[in-house]
Amino acid sequence: MRSREEVEATLQVAKLNPAELLPPVQCLRFSPQAAAQECCLLQLEPELCAELEAGRSLVIRGDRDERAVLCSKDKTYDMKIADTSNTLLFIPDCETPEQLCADEPTSNITHIQIAGFSTNYWELRRCRPKLKKLKKLLLENPYEGPDSERERTSTHSKYTTEDLLDQVQASEEEIMHQLQVLKACQVEGYWRILDFDYEMKLLTHVTQLIYSESWPFNKVPLNICLQELGPLEPKEMIEHILVCYGMKYTDEGETYFEMDEEKVCRATAQMLLQNAVKFNLSEFQEVWQQSVPEGMTTGQEQLKGLALVDRSSRPETICLLNVEDLPEDNQERFNSLFSIREKWAEADIAPYIQDLCSEKQTIGALLTKYARSSMQNGIKVYNSRRPV
Repeated sequence: MRSREEVEATLQVAKLNPAELLPPVQCLRFSPQAAAQECCLLQLEPELCAELEAGRSLVIRGDRDERAVLCSKDKTYDMKIADTSNTLLFIPDCETPEQLCADEPTSNITHIQIAGFSTNYWELRRCRPKLKKLKKLLLENPYEGPDSERERTSTHSKYTTEDLLDQVQASEEEIMHQLQVLKACQVEGYWRILDFDYEMKLLTHVTQLIYSESWPFNKVPLNICLQELGPLEPKEMIEHILVCYGMKYTDEGETYFEMDEEKVCRATAQMLLQNAVKFNLSEFQEVWQQSVPEGMTTGQEQLKGLALVDRSSRPETICLLNVEDLPEDNQERFNSLFSIREKWAEADIAPYIQDLCSEKQTIGALLTKYARSSMQNGIKVYNSRRPV
């Protein structure tokens, strides 16, 4: 335990003027239990500090074979250990200069124990949510309708919201948004993704009813759809497919849906392309237009991120290439794309890397980092920076 004389002697050795310092003295010493492994430091940006101060939680998610991420209610952060050359001390009872100034000036000496120490801390960096696993989990047991459900055994995997929050490395809001993108729905409390053939069966029922009743696509009445199609499929499934492919609104107390032409045409194209390795482009365009509901118009802009056109072949061809099926990691995504096609025009590759862009990153910046550009027939094309 240091005395006042020892403190003053130490100040003299350090060539510090006691008159320039606050009178109280805090002498630090290590607790017998202090250890480097007992405590961890986490560096938080002001937004995350405000989350905790408001009483909300931050959650660390990840299985043993995954790198941990930290999630707030709506954002996901990578966690990385950052080393520091200074030893960081945990001192629960130590007072800051601001706190000492608020006290009465005193010459007392207080002896304070160091509870722990660390030479590193966890650094957070905003990242994209890791949502591929969500689709993978739901595809273990796709929903094929009530008849198929009765034939299934109870051993098939099913996931509640809590199960998905526990296993998917993303925030709750990001997971719920992705469930909408995947057209997932809750069946008896479990999240299920619709089998694509069953999804198209439901959509066909709705579009055929619209045609038979001569309804405009922007005013499809919910109640009549449920009355007419209820005997064929569960009413909640009929309403779900209307939500997936339309926009809900109310007019004079009645609920209507405005069907989304692009979504309907896009789903029809996927149905046609999934059973063919390649399709003659002109023949596909003709069959596609004939397959969509009368009154809707197809266009290649509806196929961005879903189908790839090969204009170098004769005749031109088209094949299914869904961005949802590509790897989530940036380098793996580019490796996959360059294994499919050696050289890409920016207009062709853009729909397949758009989702990789962070808030401050552009498609051009991604291409500069992961691809090499050259000119081919007067058009700038991109190929891999490394052998694929």
